[in-house]
Amino acid sequence: MDYSSDYSSEGIGILAGIGVTFIFIALIIHVIIIAGMWKTFEKAGKPGWAAIIPIYNTYIMIEIVGKPTIWLLWCILPCVNIIFLIWLTNLMSKSFGKDEGFTVGLILLSFIFWPILGFGSAKYIGPSAAEAQQGGFGNNQFGNPNNPPFNQP
Repeated sequence: MDYSSDYSSEGIGILAGIGVTFIFIALIIHVIIIAGMWKTFEKAGKPGWAAIIPIYNTYIMIEIVGKPTIWLLWCILPCVNIIFLIWLTNLMSKSFGKDEGFTVGLILLSFIFWPILGFGSAKYIGPSAAEAQQGGFGNNQFGNPNNPPFNQP
């Protein structure tokens, strides 16, 4: 049997074309995300160019939501970073007056939701929108005068 390589060069060309197409699409998506983050940072009064520097953009997000700088360490450590980056994204959407559904969008469809946050009508309210405008995220039942303790007569 003669196994010539007449057909193998065609297959490699097709695979190269598919690879180049995926890289091109990924670059377009990345540029869209960076543009949305750039405008979002500018809305919050921070430099927009910080969106293109990998660890510095996380630091700027931490400043925007009003958390301590130690959060940068938590966002870099493996395993812990997943939780803190999701939390940071949630606080970021809260700082612009959005809810948890928008946070899910920022995480799963970031190429759509970052431009909505940056170019849309969302206004920067402040660090985590004054803790979600409720005095805390945990709905403190015992410190709330409208929700008295359980054993009151």
